[in-house]
Amino acid sequence: MRTLKHALLVSLMIGAPLLAAQTPDQATSARPETGGDYEIGPGDMLQVFVWKEPELTRDVAVRLDGKISVPLLGDVVAAGLSPQKLGEELARALSRFVETPRVTIGVTQAVSSRFYVLGQVGKPGEFRLTVPTTVLQGLALAGGFREFAKTDDIVIIRQQRGPQVVIAVNYKKLAEGKDVSQNVMLKPGDTIVVP
Repeated sequence: MRTLKHALLVSLMIGAPLLAAQTPDQATSARPETGGDYEIGPGDMLQVFVWKEPELTRDVAVRLDGKISVPLLGDVVAAGLSPQKLGEELARALSRFVETPRVTIGVTQAVSSRFYVLGQVGKPGEFRLTVPTTVLQGLALAGGFREFAKTDDIVIIRQQRGPQVVIAVNYKKLAEGKDVSQNVMLKPGDTIVVP
């Protein structure tokens, strides 16, 4: 119960709604997996390539609202989609103007893939998520724990569509090898809070 109270306090501090405290297994099933595909996010730089249509081929930035501007189509939602899915949607939309368009999306800069560590760690802050990273690896990147850290009361606040999800992590159990299922993979936008 203390972990949920702590998570609610953190939620109030960052001003966002919470779903509920969840176990790592519940958190994994809370959001459908994309099969490992990269998920486009705000700040990413994309190359939109339309085969045999050089005037439609360009580099675009994903704005804070998650949209990109595409000639003939205007603003199109890109955040939350894989590059392949975005290419398919753009091809479908462009088919009104171009005969059988072939669209390829390349991610030239993956700026949105970041996670955050706050609280009683050596180096709190923002970290790039360039390779698959577990919560233990994330804590190591943040310089480990400070002397009075409550390592049995760590939470991960996960951004997702709709309410946020809180995942409880007990480092003491992880370190003893008692519950390695808590060593969850971090996702872009995750915030690890060490009280």
